[in-house]
Amino acid sequence: MRQVFYSSTLTEEIVITGGDAHHLAHVMRTQIGDVITVVDAEGQAAEMVVTALTRDAVHFRMQRVLPAETAGREVILVQALLKGEKMDFIVQKAAELGAVCMCPIVTEHIVVRYDAKKAAAKAARWQKIADEAAKQCGRRSLMTVAPIVSLAELLQDPAYIGAADTVTAFCYEQEERQSMRAVLRGTEARRVTLIVGAEGGFSPAEAAAVTAAGGQSVSLGHRILRAETASLTALAVTQYELGNLDT
Repeated sequence: MRQVFYSSTLTEEIVITGGDAHHLAHVMRTQIGDVITVVDAEGQAAEMVVTALTRDAVHFRMQRVLPAETAGREVILVQALLKGEKMDFIVQKAAELGAVCMCPIVTEHIVVRYDAKKAAAKAARWQKIADEAAKQCGRRSLMTVAPIVSLAELLQDPAYIGAADTVTAFCYEQEERQSMRAVLRGTEARRVTLIVGAEGGFSPAEAAAVTAAGGQSVSLGHRILRAETASLTALAVTQYELGNLDT
């Protein structure tokens, strides 16, 4: 069933306006009588019937409130900037795989560099991609795309590393002993942060800084993975080990 997000709290009758209304009417070609899943700002979902269509608004009436989803442990992806359209791809797939947040970072070996204006535009683009992916895959909450920061700035933020309820797995190509599975099965932390590098990986100084801040370096196996493959592998393995992929 098609799904849209509603920025307020669901009531018996609601009206969706703006870009979402345009998307419903002109892209999804919604008709009066169609039933669509609407998810509100609190993650509550309901099947709602379209009762009226105007030039800039779609009117709904509630048909059935859907059961609440069981909240899983949170997964955050910290991704070093990649070249070309690889970041667009990772943002989309991270949203589909259930990450609650994606934080793009600047590291020593990245290829692309953005000024402040371009960085803000990229972040806005990535958030739009994440929102569309959330609608398409039927998740109950939107994935947040954080502003681009440096690795050093990230390591100072307890939302990503260092907090008592957070375990940080640092995907490092030089790690030969500790697996992702070992770290995930050895923690009951509420939040898991995954840090993945760019095409050139991390420098030894960066690796040392991450571990000093509390990150645990992990291996994704003996094969050399492309950066985008490493990100999706880390996410999929993590969600599986945490039980977030259970039906």
